[in-house]
Amino acid sequence: MNIEQILASKVKEAVRKHYEVEPENIEFQPTRKDFEGDITLVVFPMLKQVKTNPAQLAENIGKYLEEEVEGVAGFNVIQGFLNIVISDDHYVNFFNEVKDREDFGILLPQSDASGIMVEYSSPNTNKPLHLGHIRNNLLGYSVSEILKAAGNQVYKVQVINDRGIHICKSMVAWQKFGDGETPESAGLKGDKLVGNYYVKFDQEYKKEIAQLKEEGKSEDEAKAQAPIFVEAQEMLRKWEANDPEVVKLWETMNQWVYDGFDKTYKALGVDFDKNYYESQTYLLGKDEVLKGLEDGVFYKKEDGSVWIDLSDEGLDEKIVLRSDGTAVYMTQDIGTAIQRFRDFDINQLVYVVGNEQDYHFKVLFLILKKLGYDWADALYHLSYGMVDLPSGKMKSREGTVVDADDLIKEMAATAKDISEELGKLDGYSEAEKEELYRIIGLGALKYYILKVDPRKRILFNPEESVDFQGNTGPFIQYTYARIQSILRKADFDYSAELSKDYGFHEKEKELIKTLQLYPETIGLAAENHSPALIANYVYELVKSFNSFYQNVPILGVEDEQEKVFRVQLSQLVANVIKSGFKLLGIEVPERM
Repeated sequence: MNIEQILASKVKEAVRKHYEVEPENIEFQPTRKDFEGDITLVVFPMLKQVKTNPAQLAENIGKYLEEEVEGVAGFNVIQGFLNIVISDDHYVNFFNEVKDREDFGILLPQSDASGIMVEYSSPNTNKPLHLGHIRNNLLGYSVSEILKAAGNQVYKVQVINDRGIHICKSMVAWQKFGDGETPESAGLKGDKLVGNYYVKFDQEYKKEIAQLKEEGKSEDEAKAQAPIFVEAQEMLRKWEANDPEVVKLWETMNQWVYDGFDKTYKALGVDFDKNYYESQTYLLGKDEVLKGLEDGVFYKKEDGSVWIDLSDEGLDEKIVLRSDGTAVYMTQDIGTAIQRFRDFDINQLVYVVGNEQDYHFKVLFLILKKLGYDWADALYHLSYGMVDLPSGKMKSREGTVVDADDLIKEMAATAKDISEELGKLDGYSEAEKEELYRIIGLGALKYYILKVDPRKRILFNPEESVDFQGNTGPFIQYTYARIQSILRKADFDYSAELSKDYGFHEKEKELIKTLQLYPETIGLAAENHSPALIANYVYELVKSFNSFYQNVPILGVEDEQEKVFRVQLSQLVANVIKSGFKLLGIEVPERM
C-alpha cells in the first residue's frame, strides 16, 4: 500500500473511534507550498456525517495519525484542512525500494486476472486510414497498454468492415473506370487506390443525380434511381448470394486494402491480437435477429424489413434487417459481440469509437440485453471527440481527408525542420538523423492527441505539436535525452543505497512525491480509460525534474552521497518517463 492508502485506512479508523461513523469520502491533495506538510486531508466532505466543527475533526484525526502511522512526523490544521507532515524516513525507504526498478508502477497480469477486450481502428475497406483513424488507433492501443499495466489480461482486436454498400461503391467504380489498374501498376498503396475509386463513385453519382433532377425527378428519387447506385445495390445482393465473380473482385480489392493498412499500422506502431471481419460475423447476427424475431424481441414491417422498438427505453425504432434481407451495421455488431464472448474469456469489452456513434452503441447494448446475454452489462463504449483541422471538418467521399500516411511523413519533416533550426545534431549520421526525426515527429503527433481527454474534440495543429517547449512530446523526449546525457557522464559507481540520515533538498523531495504518484495514476487511467492522465502526469514529472535540474547541481556537487543520490533520482525519473511514454506508444531517444 502507498502512503495515501495507509492514511485513508487510518483516517477511517480515527473517525470511527471518535465519532462512531464510517466516513464515505476520504479526499487528499498535495499540501500547498506556503504551508508545512506533504499531504492534505480535506475534512469538509466528512461533515455531512460527523457533527462537529472542521478544526476539531482535523485535530482529532491528526493526533490519531501521528500516533498510529509510522511515516507521519507531524501535522497542522489550517481552516479545516489537515496538513500531514511525512517523515524523511518514509521517502528514503520508498526511494531505496524502487530506485533500480524499470517496471516501477507496472502490475504484471496474474493468471486469474480479468480479461478485457479492446476494439479499435475498425476501418472500412473502401478508403485509407485518416487523421480520425489515427486518434482512434492511438487511443485504443494506449488504453490497452494502460489496462495491461494495471494488471489485466488484455486482448486487442479490430473488426474490419469489409462488406456492405460502401465497399460495393469502390468495386463498381473500379469496374467501370479502372481499366485493370492495380496498386503495382499505379505505384500506389492498395488502400489509397481503392479509396480513389470510392471518391470517383461519389463524383459520378453526383453527376447522375444532377442529370435526373434536370429530367424532373425529386432529390430522393434521383438518389435512389441513379444508375451507378442501382449497380452498387445489385452488386451487394450478388455478393450476399455468393456470386463467384463478385466475390473474387471483392477478395482482390480487399487484399489490396489490407496490405496498405498493415503498412500504416506498422508506421504508427499499433498492433492487434485478432482481426474480426464483418463478412464472417454478419451471418451470425442475421441468425440471432431471426431467432429474436421468433421470440418477439424484433418485429417485421409490411415491406419485410425487421425492426426493434425501443421507445419504452427512451430510444426509438431501429432497423436490424433490410426488406431485401441484407444486413445493416447493427446486424454484424450483434454477431461480432456474440462471437467474441465465445472466443475469449473476458469480462469487459471496450469499443473505441467516435462519439457520432453514441446512439448506435446504446441501441446495440440494449438489443444484446434483450436477447438474453448477461454480459451485455460488461460492454463499454469509449466515446471520443472528433479531430478537426484549422481548415475544417474532413469528408472521405469528397477526398478532403488528412491521410494517415501523409501526416506521419509530414510530422517527421516538421521535426527535421525544427531540429535543423536548433542545430544540435552534430556527429549524427544521416540514418541516425532520419530515425530521430521519425521518433520526434511520431512522438509529437501521439502526445498532442493523447494528452487531451478522449471525450473532448481536438483541433490538430502539426506545427504546435512539434514545439520543443511546453506540454509537448518533444519537450518530454528532450528531458529524457538530457537525463541520458547525465548518466553517460556519471563515470562512477552510483549503486549505493540512500542512508537514513540523508537531508533532502526541497526540490528532491518534490520529485520523489511526484514519482510516488505514478502507480496510482496508472490505476486511475485504467479505470477512466484515459491516456490523458498518463500524458499529463509525465509532463508534471518532467516539469518537476527541470525545476530540480535548474536549482540543484547533480554531477558538480561535492558531497559524494548527494551526487550518488541525485544521479539515481535522475535515472528513476528517466525510467518513469520511458515507462509512461511506452503506455502512450511513444518512443524516447537516447540523445537529441
